[in-house]
Amino acid sequence: MIGRKVWNVLGTSYWPILGGDEQSSFAWLTYDPPGSFIPPHTHPIQDEHVFVLEGEYALYKDGEWMTAKPGDYVCWQRGSTHAYRIDSDKPARGLFWVSPGNDLSSLFDELHNQSSPEEVVRLSALRNIVFSKPGTAPNFE
Repeated sequence: MIGRKVWNVLGTSYWPILGGDEQSSFAWLTYDPPGSFIPPHTHPIQDEHVFVLEGEYALYKDGEWMTAKPGDYVCWQRGSTHAYRIDSDKPARGLFWVSPGNDLSSLFDELHNQSSPEEVVRLSALRNIVFSKPGTAPNFE
């Protein structure tokens, strides 16, 4: 990873590895420290995929939670409300990708070192990533 582009978005590190334009898939690696999370959100025009490399992810989809461990693969279909968090005391690493890419590479450039969650939500909405209002995602604590 040395010398490669890395984005820091609210405590999670992301490394782009493939694509990013509007037509192709876009893939990135993550480093998620203990206690980190991505709140419930929806991609109306993209499917999102997760392949767990290390650690353990608590994954949320449409009101249900599951645990994913190294080697597990999950697909969140477009339109599903999904999220994740790291509940253990160890970090997790995953390979994530969306299809189509919807120019998410540019979004990550804009989100890099952004300190305001509200601004992350606003900028994401411009790329068709819609975060749920707090308290509106069933069974999300």
